[in-house]
Amino acid sequence: MIKFSEGIISELKAVHEDLRLIPAEIIVVSDWVRLKCRYGCDNYGKHLGCPPFTPTPDETRAVISEYRYAALARFRVAADPKMAAKQSRRALSSSAVKVQKTMADLERTAFLAGFYKAFSLSAMPCALCETCVIEEMQKKDQAIFPLDGIKCRNKDIMRPSMEACGIDVFKTLTNAGFKPEVLKSTRENAELYGLILLD
Repeated sequence: MIKFSEGIISELKAVHEDLRLIPAEIIVVSDWVRLKCRYGCDNYGKHLGCPPFTPTPDETRAVISEYRYAALARFRVAADPKMAAKQSRRALSSSAVKVQKTMADLERTAFLAGFYKAFSLSAMPCALCETCVIEEMQKKDQAIFPLDGIKCRNKDIMRPSMEACGIDVFKTLTNAGFKPEVLKSTRENAELYGLILLD
């Protein structure tokens, strides 16, 4: 694994320094994860990067089985204690945009370095657009079909979040040597993670 990591990791770190190479086999996919999206997240069904528009856990397992390596990218988000809770969520969405764009840059860098299978997954619901085309269609009571995903305004950089695909982010981070914690307040510093599947 060290021989593999020398070239590509230095190229990826030129895009985003806080990276950790991991074996793909430590990525945990669990069926229960998408229940948290479906029952508890206001974004369910409103973004193309969220369920039910994302790969199922079974599809995700199948895809990950075709990779040997991946890299986790960590993004630290400092809380602003003066900010109201609602504004903090908006600030976290701004951080999600940064994660989306950086993960797309990492994927492109890996692809151009010869890792043609490179595919990135992001964190949190996509926030690249003020309102997703799917939500706009829902507001107009338009029927939504699987191929409506092609209407995404940012297909080139929008990627689903790990949890939207059934990845148990906490367990995967723990397996990779991180120590994730549940935040008890929007005033706490946060860490967001992206994942890039490499080879």
